[in-house]
Amino acid sequence: MERMDRLDVVDTCTRMAWYADHRDWDALAGVFADKTTLDYTSLDGGEPVTLTPAQIVDGWRAGLGAYAATQHLLGNHLVTVDGDRAECTASFQATHRKSDDSLWTLGGTYRFDLARTADGWRITGVVMTAVWSDGER
Repeated sequence: MERMDRLDVVDTCTRMAWYADHRDWDALAGVFADKTTLDYTSLDGGEPVTLTPAQIVDGWRAGLGAYAATQHLLGNHLVTVDGDRAECTASFQATHRKSDDSLWTLGGTYRFDLARTADGWRITGVVMTAVWSDGER
């Protein structure tokens, strides 16, 4: 694996969190492939869904936009690159501030699946595994 591939993969995953927290919805859409599978079943139950970038942004704008502020921190990235495919796992802590200034904080792991495109690495899958939470959702 080339060092630049690893750095570009980590950067793409970090941009997802950064753009969501900064409500940069147009930039957020750019980190995802044309179709991306999201698996948040550890938090919400149900089944994974496959969505377009616009559908993801619409959902996150409504969900995350309901909070006064959010901060998603990623760390401990482990990256495996195999040709034009990559997998990145990372620990996360996500803090959500409500309008009444109360907090809901969630921790766990993300697994990102990525594909190399002409425009750089794009996320094709996200599996969020919640391990702990504090406060009321």
